[in-house]
Amino acid sequence: MAKCDICQKGVQFGIKVSHSHRRSNRQWKPNIRTVKAIVNGTPKTLHVCASCLRSNKVTRA
Repeated sequence: MAKCDICQKGVQFGIKVSHSHRRSNRQWKPNIRTVKAIVNGTPKTLHVCASCLRSNKVTRA
């Protein structure tokens, strides 16, 4: 579910490195908000990341 319906931004994977340089896997999730937006003239519920909301790629209902 952690995927933006507008820009398709999803979970990114990487490696967490501690102070003693022990490495373990981790993931970064995007800031996803559930928003009512207008799509093709009808209101619809979308999962949108915060950067798409700030850049006005979505018209709120």
